[in-house]
Formats: sequence, C-alpha cells, structure tokens
Amino acid sequence: MKVTQEKLPASQIGLEIEITPEITKQTYEQVIKNLASTANIPGFRKGKVPRQILLQRLGTTRIKAAALEELIQDGIEKAVKQEEIPAIGQPQLRSSFDELINNYEPGKPLTFSASVDVEPEINIAQYTGLQAKAEEIKYDPARVDEALDKERQQMGTLIPVEGRAAQIGDVAVVDFKGVIAKAEGDDESAEPTPIPGGEATDFQVELYEDKFIPGFILGMVGMNPGETKEISAQFPDPYANEELAGKPAVFTVTLNELKEKELPELDDDFAQEVSDFETLAELRTSLEERYQKEAEQKTKTNKQEALLAELLKHVEIDLPATLIEQEVDAMLTQTAIRLSQQGLDVRKLFTQDIIPQLRARSRDEAIERLKRSLALREVSKRESIQVTEEEIKARVTELLQEYPDEDVDADRLRSVVENELTTEKIIDWLLENSSVELVPEGSLSTPDEEEATSAEPEAESATVEVVAETVEGE
Repeated sequence: MKVTQEKLPASQIGLEIEITPEITKQTYEQVIKNLASTANIPGFRKGKVPRQILLQRLGTTRIKAAALEELIQDGIEKAVKQEEIPAIGQPQLRSSFDELINNYEPGKPLTFSASVDVEPEINIAQYTGLQAKAEEIKYDPARVDEALDKERQQMGTLIPVEGRAAQIGDVAVVDFKGVIAKAEGDDESAEPTPIPGGEATDFQVELYEDKFIPGFILGMVGMNPGETKEISAQFPDPYANEELAGKPAVFTVTLNELKEKELPELDDDFAQEVSDFETLAELRTSLEERYQKEAEQKTKTNKQEALLAELLKHVEIDLPATLIEQEVDAMLTQTAIRLSQQGLDVRKLFTQDIIPQLRARSRDEAIERLKRSLALREVSKRESIQVTEEEIKARVTELLQEYPDEDVDADRLRSVVENELTTEKIIDWLLENSSVELVPEGSLSTPDEEEATSAEPEAESATVEVVAETVEGE
C-alpha cells in the first residue's frame, strides 16, 4: 500500500492512500459474498441467490458503497500503522465519498485522502526571565470584626419597637404592592401596570439599602407602624428581568410592625456559642490566622496567574480539534457534576438544544486551559521536573486521613494528586526563574473589568435559571 504524508494545520497529518488493484477486487467480491449469504430475496434461499440477480436487486452503487467503507476504514488503519503515526481521535475522510463511488472500479487502484489528528508541537520562545505584575492582597484586620458582627447579627433576637419611626438596621414587616411608574406622555386614564411578583403581605425585610431595589428601603425610613406611603424606586440596569431593567416603579407600602435586633454581648460566652474556642481572644486569633492565610493564598494565586498569562504570550500551539473537543467534554462533565451536587436535574438542563450552545461557549476557555497545561508539560519535560513517589504517597495519605468516610477510587486519587503536585512544582520553578512584581490591590483592574468580574456569578446563575425555565416551558 502506497502512503504519502502531508502536514496540515491544526496538528493534522494528511494521508494520500493508494489501495492495490488486488485488494479493491478482493474486498468487492467479499462484500458480494457476504450480502448473498444474508440478503432476503423472494424465490431464493439465503446463500443461493445468483450473482446477477443480487446485483440487479441491490444495485451496484450500494455494493460499491459497502466495499468502499471497508476499504477506507481498513486502508486508514493500515496506513497509520505502516507510517507509525501517533494518531489521536477518529480519522477523517477528506475525499468526496460520492466521487469515490463514481470512480471506484474493482480490480483497479483506488486512491483517497484522509487526515488524522496528532499531538501538537509546543513551541515556547521563552519561559525563564519572564516579567509580570500581580496584585498583592493584604490582610485586612477589619474582616475579623465583620465576621464577628455577622455572627452576632445571625444570633440576634427581634424585639418590637415602640415610640419611634423606622431607621436603617431595623426589621420591618410590611404589605406592599408595586406598579410600573407612568412615563411622560403615557395615557393618564390607563390602569398602571402591576410588577410581576411585586406584591406581598406581612413581608419581613431588614432595612439595609442593598436588600431591595434602589429607593425602596430608604423610602421606608421615617415611617411609623400603621402608616401607608407611596415610595418611588428604580430598577437597576442591567436587571435579571430585562423587561423591568431601568424602569421607575411606585410601591404602596404599609408598615405593619417594626422590630430591632438585640445582639448578644461580644464575650467569651459568645465565642463558645459560635465556635469550639473557650475565649473570645482565641476566636479572634483563629480568625486573624485564617484571613492572613487567605490573603497570602490569594496573592500567591495572583502571582501564578500573572506568570502563566505572561508565559502564554511566548507559546505557540496549533491545537488539534480532538484535544479541544475532549477538553470541552471534560469541562461540561465537571459542570454537570457540580450542578448535580447542588440538587439540580442535569438531564433537564443539558438538553439536545442547549448542549451545542454550551459547547460553543466553552470552546475559548477549553483552548486556554489546553495551552496552559501543554505549555507546563513542555517546561516539565525540558527541565526534568517531576514529583517523587514519596511525595505522591504522602499527599494521598494526607487526603485519605482528612476524608476517612469517603469512598475513594485510589487509582483516580493518585492520578489527580500526581498531576496537581507536578503542576505546583512546575509553577514554583517558573516563579523562581522569573520576576513577578507585586502591586497594590485594584491597580491592575479597570472599572469595567471589576464590574464584569462581579457580575459573572450572577450571570452564570441567570443562565442556569433561563435553561431551567426553557425546559419547564416545553
């Protein structure tokens, strides 16, 4: 069999394969023989159908197509083996199948083109002496007081308020009904448009401005129990319900009750109630250590991310489609597992209509992840960076001790640990051989980037809700 190779984009090898006349004839005859033994043709027993009758009933095109499928599949497999090509994924036929049928003559040579994906070449122009900047996250002592205050708020008891008006920090029990405010030029005689879900009775709300849409909470400040008031508010833009985004609203609010929180004393008894510590001082020390470690870890993560982003500027990888699709598969599987753990029905979320959209949206991130992992692997290979068996065993033992009641796949755990430790070791090596300048927190982020980052979790949640609503509506 004659095979000619050609290097193609996207880490593909093109193959021009020539099948010998003997094989094209032999395969065609074998297909006829197989069909004769299985075909149901009235008036003839299986295996006793005359060749000419079989050709007339089934048609030469169908028989040639069946023979071609075998020739192509077998030809590609033998070509890959003969040329010792480290193929990944499924090979692709590049020739037109219809043209091959028209040109195929048993007993004459058959030439067709195919392609196979191979592992990509990884070209790194530079991976030492890199320079980057990363934001330093400093420990903020105020976080300890915030954490303690949050616990006090959760443990607080509500007591009725008498003799004064509502103020920020109170808890109000209200009836309210909201409508879309009329714009200039609207028909004054028309009935106002109710806000979907904008009505409640004995609704309990803490009087903090961020608890509701802008204007609603501040409008209740100064109200007395039993008082009814019209409050103007404004839906933010963007807003989860796009039909309400940016629109003004008017709420008719009746204040039924007013309460305030009585908070526990911040003392040793409080510490024992909310933690395993005996004293408030011990609890404070524990929180300080936790937030200090958090700040250090976030700073380290920022340094790693900045360095990897800089490294990728010096990396060229022509990724094959097979690896990209495999990475997308892995990402969607991880997402499905995470959603399932949250109690969501993945089968309703991941429908045949939604999956192509999810795959398309995941593609860029999959490419980024692949480039990172392949670049790190190349650095590891060039610098002979490896983890020892002792390091792997120690980490596996540590994890098994942390989760003694979990049913763990030992082989899978070992593989994950080896990969994580190797990645850590490579990144540590890169950090030692590069320079990452720490700059103040927030100095590298633009306002637009910060807004986009803060909106990501909400956007992801909204996407899941939209998918769920789509499924329910079908």
